[in-house]
Amino acid sequence: MAYGEYEVCAAGRCRMEFLSDYVALDLETTGLNPYRDGIIELGAVRVCGGELADAFSQLVNPGFPVSGFITGLTGISNRMLADAPMLEEVLPAFMRFVGGSVVLGHNVSFDIGFLNAACRRLLGTGFANDYVDTMRLSRRLFPEYRHHRLCDLAERFGVESDTSHRALADVLQTRGCYEYMRRWACENGK
Repeated sequence: MAYGEYEVCAAGRCRMEFLSDYVALDLETTGLNPYRDGIIELGAVRVCGGELADAFSQLVNPGFPVSGFITGLTGISNRMLADAPMLEEVLPAFMRFVGGSVVLGHNVSFDIGFLNAACRRLLGTGFANDYVDTMRLSRRLFPEYRHHRLCDLAERFGVESDTSHRALADVLQTRGCYEYMRRWACENGK
């Protein structure tokens, strides 16, 4: 695997490499369409020199009710979101937190699609950060495995999480999987 390789994508570039400085992020949303659905939670951690340096976690009121399906999936209810700030209040602080860092996520193109649409709509500019996708790394490093979902990687790599489908918990699990793959690649000359 040639780390440092780039793939050109709509936002920044997909970087297939292991970094010691990045911002891992995850979003929870009301659906799959970044132009029709809304963000209901933003979570991120800043990693510097391979160590956790800072965290960001915020529920977001999407301005419309969350479906029972989404509540069942994420545990985020309309009651929890009732007093949460709207995205236009939260997004600038989140973008300051992310800054120009390379972002890390699992199937991160989904999150980037929502961030890109939100940034264009609310900030007048797209989301252009380079990114590393742990799902793509897993597929490249472990092609023998059929599934590369975050829960599959976490189980396979022995990475624990308190809660699934909550942004910050998923970020920490993704970071744990990334760090496992970094160690594995180093130990196996990949």
